[in-house]
Amino acid sequence: MGLLKTGLKAVVAVKTADVIHERIIQRQDAQWASQGHPVPTQPAVAPPPPAPAVAPPSADDMLDQLTRLGELRANGILTDAEFDMQKARILSA
Repeated sequence: MGLLKTGLKAVVAVKTADVIHERIIQRQDAQWASQGHPVPTQPAVAPPPPAPAVAPPSADDMLDQLTRLGELRANGILTDAEFDMQKARILSA
């Protein structure tokens, strides 16, 4: 659960920074327009390239991942809940 929680915290931090950035841009544009200047337009952002097709992992890869996952749980690095979640992710791929 720790890895998932850390990831979610990072997502929230990035989204918060994005919202704050957008508000700052809006305020700057409003202030710029109130001074009689034309509002600069934001440059168009090109869409990201399509993600490459990912081949499903082979049975050997899945077995290796599950083995490493089991070792992490045995060493106390992963909790049972984290182990079950990651095992389900690997098996669903």
